Amino acid sequence: MLAQAPRITAKLPLLTLVLALSLSGCSGQADDPPTGEAGHDPDWSVVFDAYTYAFPLVIMDATRATSINTVEPDAARAPINQISHSDQLADASFKTVVTPNVDTVYSKAWLDLSETALVFHKPEADRFLSIEILDAYTNSAAILGTGGDTQAARTSALVGPGWEGALPDELTRVDLPTDSVFMVVRTLVKGELDLVNVRALQDQMWLMPLAAYHSGSDTFQPPTGTHSADKDFIPVEHVLALAPQEFFDRANTLMALYPPPDDDEAALAAMQGIGVGPGLTFDAGVLGSDVQDRWEAMLNDAPTSWMQQSQQYKQQWGAWEFFGAPIAEFGTSYAFRALVAFDGLGANPVSVAIYPTAPTDDSGEILNGTNNYVIHFAPDQLPPVEQYGFWSVTAYGEDDFLIDNELGRYSINDRSDYVLGTDGSLDILVQAEKPSTEAMVGNWLPVKQEQFHLYLRIYLPTQAALDGSWQAPTITGQVPSNATTQE
Repeated sequence: MLAQAPRITAKLPLLTLVLALSLSGCSGQADDPPTGEAGHDPDWSVVFDAYTYAFPLVIMDATRATSINTVEPDAARAPINQISHSDQLADASFKTVVTPNVDTVYSKAWLDLSETALVFHKPEADRFLSIEILDAYTNSAAILGTGGDTQAARTSALVGPGWEGALPDELTRVDLPTDSVFMVVRTLVKGELDLVNVRALQDQMWLMPLAAYHSGSDTFQPPTGTHSADKDFIPVEHVLALAPQEFFDRANTLMALYPPPDDDEAALAAMQGIGVGPGLTFDAGVLGSDVQDRWEAMLNDAPTSWMQQSQQYKQQWGAWEFFGAPIAEFGTSYAFRALVAFDGLGANPVSVAIYPTAPTDDSGEILNGTNNYVIHFAPDQLPPVEQYGFWSVTAYGEDDFLIDNELGRYSINDRSDYVLGTDGSLDILVQAEKPSTEAMVGNWLPVKQEQFHLYLRIYLPTQAALDGSWQAPTITGQVPSNATTQE
């Protein structure tokens, strides 16, 4: 789930699949009078709003707990204030994270800035290499290394809200709004043979406390971490299994540790009546009668409600759809923030990436590998990206994993060996069988004879991609007349 494009679509999985809940009923919008007193039924819309507000904070904390639960760094975990590096591209056998991309590898670190500033070094790179830092509420608080400075080396001092002190002139200060943050490094891979170069870049990244930097980075040895079996959990399952008292106790503790921004004042005032907020004490007795049934029904309905409240942020390009701003920079869009946190931490703001997905063709028919499809980019209408940006089209099965195929090919991208038409257009052939024309094999995106869906990832999109002036590709079941005349 970490740092993947969120699979926020109309087929968002219900919480029943996670909790095996079979109850139906309350949608979190009951009309009971808000009393806020133990022994009386509260207005469950207030409870639902409090849950929606706190859910990203609590799941971020749970993800942190399991991600740092290791003695030494490995490809998936690292102790606090240390970096884990994934150095392999996903393939069809990869089942750890849904909708994995095959464009970048990830380096990740969970940082504690409560006692010291941390110094992070990004090496000089010949490719897209971005650093996103998310705050405790899942907002993208800082983006380093995009646009023109993608190639440049950069050493930054990452500073929490309460830190005071002087920094050496050579360090770039990055102020962050919470003491707990999640750093995600995305490094573009230009193919399997390029992985050795990516690993060399990862070897040049380093992270250390400011005092260690002053003493000399060459001598710093990070401490070992610890492992506890009870923290080996799937974060979303762990959070959804919390009882009301456990959930809101944790939320209150976290809000005290990481104070909410000033813009949240109205939301905090509304939750205060049920004892939810920084410095408050929650008593599950305020939830009144039938707590278990109503709580489970509320959780079951939450994704649908969050989705409905987030429709205003959805953009449509023919068969393609995606959620745009304010993704990753949520402000007071709490339902949208909860939806993204539920479906996958680490979304980029639209200035860094957009992730249009297509479950159907242009006629509205569900994509199925028993048919042949053409993704057609008109002449001069390949995805427009800024310098060092990139794009890809990836196919996923109904299970949201990559589709096994004879070529081991899971996407067509700007690094692929495709051929353009005589008019400069590009046709990507999405089908189960190998194309009959040998020249078109490089344009073939293999699928199986079953339902599938597509992702079009566009990193560092230009304004044309963001304002709708760019012409998105069509998806049709008929091959355009120029498809057999590729050069």
